[in-house]
Amino acid sequence: MTPGLLPRRLSNQGLARPAFRQPEDVVAWFGAVQAQDYLGSLWAIGQRVRRCTEADVEAAEARRVIVRTWPMRGTLHFVAAADARWMTRWLAPRVIARNAARWRRDFDVDARRVGRADEIVARALEGGRRLTRDALYAALESRRMATGGSRGLHLLLVLAMRGRLCLAGRVGKQHSFALLDEWLPAAPELDRDAALAELAVRYFTSHGPATERDLAWWAGITLADARLGIDGSRHRLECESLDGETFWRGAVRRARAAAPASPHVRLLPAYDEYTVAYADRAPLVESRSRLDARGMGLLSPAVLVDGRVIGTWSRTIKGDRVNVAVRAARRITRDENLALRDAVAGYGRFLDLDASLTDRA
Repeated sequence: MTPGLLPRRLSNQGLARPAFRQPEDVVAWFGAVQAQDYLGSLWAIGQRVRRCTEADVEAAEARRVIVRTWPMRGTLHFVAAADARWMTRWLAPRVIARNAARWRRDFDVDARRVGRADEIVARALEGGRRLTRDALYAALESRRMATGGSRGLHLLLVLAMRGRLCLAGRVGKQHSFALLDEWLPAAPELDRDAALAELAVRYFTSHGPATERDLAWWAGITLADARLGIDGSRHRLECESLDGETFWRGAVRRARAAAPASPHVRLLPAYDEYTVAYADRAPLVESRSRLDARGMGLLSPAVLVDGRVIGTWSRTIKGDRVNVAVRAARRITRDENLALRDAVAGYGRFLDLDASLTDRA
């Protein structure tokens, strides 16, 4: 275990103490925040903001300063509105190329059918309309384009990765789609070299210290392109050797808050950037916790103690109360339990609900 690695990541990731003023500040800082678990991604952003509620994060999405789409790795992310086009342009084509044969074989989704779906969907959405997935499926079916067996989902996915669609908030309880160029304001484009350099700066500034392999994993790019990004941004990065490996971090860092008192406990959502965004996740696990042996994945909602994952958690909402149950891979000390209760209370404030720690699962 590399000494000092996790405390610096906690600080740079905004987890040591909430350090950001607005949800959009968090998203821009990270570059992208993984968001296929929608409610979890709201908490991932919100717990890094001072005095933030779930409604505040959704309000930022409604203001169109952040957007949820598929810019990289074929996975939903929140990105800043100004970054959505250039990230999708330079990162999504690799995902499309890598999956094209499978989509054609398994879902009968090819370039010709995607082009036809593009025409139908654009006509249904043009003029600033928002439609749910089911409504778009109905538009496709009305033009004799079958959507069953996940075919419709993959047609919409490819259109989003081509930069045509994005998610546009909820209509009632259902997520809606809009045309990206109508939903988001115009923004500067970046050429490929500038995009790779900007990705490197965003990643290492918010996630560092980290390695070139970590960057390649996070952005879904080749190791060669990760190195190009680093080479193009060396004046904005710093490096150090830890355990014989080169780690990178941002040269310009926001002011660090004082280190939190130990034990420092966080409730991370599934797929939080702290757990998902590194190729090597071994430093996150205490040697004594035996997470894998107990069937607790690092990408599940995670209980973090002093930067390390020691268990998982789940929630149950009943009326105006959220109950949080913890499944720990080791014994939780008395002081850790007190800090855990504070973390649960913070989650309740985010949801604007009373909160309690129930009997552990």
